[in-house]
Amino acid sequence: MNNSNKKYQWFVLGDLNGFFGLMFDNLTVLSFLAGILIFVFKFPADIVYTHMFPGTAFGVLFGDLVYTWMAFRLAKKTGKSNITAMPLGLDTPSTIGIALVVLGPAFIGLKAEGMSEHDAAMMTWYLGMATMVFMGILKVAFSFMGQWIQRIVPQAGLLGSLAGIGLGLIGMTPLIDIFGMPLVGLIALGMIFYALVAGIKLPWKIPGVFASVAVGTVLYYLLGSTGLVGGTYAGAPPLDLHFGLPTPTLDFTNGISHALKYLPISIPFGILTVVGGINVTESARVAGDDYNTRSILLTEAVATLVAGVCGGVAQSTPYIGQPAYKHMGSRAGYTLLTGVFIGLGGVLGYVSFIVELIPRAVLAPILVFVALDIIVQSFQACPARHAPAVAFAFFPTIARLISIKLGNPDAVPPETFQKLITLPGKSLPELLVTVALGNGFIITAMLWGSFLAELIDRRLKRSAIYLLCLAVLSFFGIIHSAMADGAMYVPWALEGLARQIPFQFTLAYAVLAFFFLAMSFTKESREPISPMSHS
Repeated sequence: MNNSNKKYQWFVLGDLNGFFGLMFDNLTVLSFLAGILIFVFKFPADIVYTHMFPGTAFGVLFGDLVYTWMAFRLAKKTGKSNITAMPLGLDTPSTIGIALVVLGPAFIGLKAEGMSEHDAAMMTWYLGMATMVFMGILKVAFSFMGQWIQRIVPQAGLLGSLAGIGLGLIGMTPLIDIFGMPLVGLIALGMIFYALVAGIKLPWKIPGVFASVAVGTVLYYLLGSTGLVGGTYAGAPPLDLHFGLPTPTLDFTNGISHALKYLPISIPFGILTVVGGINVTESARVAGDDYNTRSILLTEAVATLVAGVCGGVAQSTPYIGQPAYKHMGSRAGYTLLTGVFIGLGGVLGYVSFIVELIPRAVLAPILVFVALDIIVQSFQACPARHAPAVAFAFFPTIARLISIKLGNPDAVPPETFQKLITLPGKSLPELLVTVALGNGFIITAMLWGSFLAELIDRRLKRSAIYLLCLAVLSFFGIIHSAMADGAMYVPWALEGLARQIPFQFTLAYAVLAFFFLAMSFTKESREPISPMSHS
């Protein structure tokens, strides 16, 4: 029955719960973006807050306003009074991933080339903008073919690569922050687990995320000076608002040449949000809100493009969990509130103040929950027999995480690595192999999970095709680059041990591919899959 006579209730009490959840999700991502750049890579804070934050936040404002409007349009079309808007925010895996493996390393590399700290930071900002523009353009194109990608690439490859990022980058990094300040961090984590993982309601229907952040922050400021919370107590930050306008600019063109070598890392992040957007739209449809998939994908694509042109360095995406916001009773008010709060906060500077006010150990549990959710979903959404393929896709991200730690000049000086890769011989040292496995980790993970899933399903010819793709990409350093910065190359231009990586890796993948092709003609390979392997 069409309830067209019912007025759309676009703002209800449930929108406050939805606002706190979606707003803190975005603040958490911004906090870790700033924390990774400022504290890990010693990036100038003023450039993060006044150049990167405004455009990044403006992309969220743009996307959430469009999604709010789409909720009104769907309510008018269907006559339903309980339509819930699609939640949009900063994409957690790519924001943290790009900060760790693109922006931070680029900043270090530019300084090593002789740039001053300020000039290197500005060029890194240009590079980040250019990366967003590339990703935005790609997402616009792929919004018309996202479902085709979803049909072609096995879920084990798509979700396994994302789960690896959840395990290695989204989960592990915040966990260190939590136990670096255990009294505050662990209590906040426990409250997140209580309310979101166990699903136990807090008294008076207090939102779990809000309660966790509030209690953790209060504990930090009450007990911080006593030394009981661990870590370093810095006290409350001064109310220093970092004003910045997200003005459209062509400054991103200055970073295009530098951004190109990071495309093997950044482009797969964009593809993952396209596929994720399809899944999120489908989950909303099942919950009763039938949004147009292409409109959802185009909105997130244009929001990313707008952010990049205006100085942003993080892409937006529709968040997993639209049915959860619907279950909270949210309508369209929560996306409107979140968009305006985050967007204006980036311009007026209060978002950067809040990011400095709330300890990272308090926000970190939100990311741990997100990481667990991604990992669990990757196993639940795939057939049980594909679990080994999902798990196998984790390893490239772990290699990348190790490479990031090894890339610290205090651990392995750049000159030491340079000497290593130019040594003569054919025996590959562990350090070089680890770096190579981590370079291009998202594409590697997608293809590893895919070839193993196809092998499990006895589709050996398809499995061989993925292995041949791995061989070709390895040859030119698109994946498994032998260079510390992950740069692509023509292999005959390399010297010493570095030259062995593309030739040996390519040969190994190609031989394995032809082995599977040969085995595809055997009687045994065409036998039905054992019922024990189905679920």
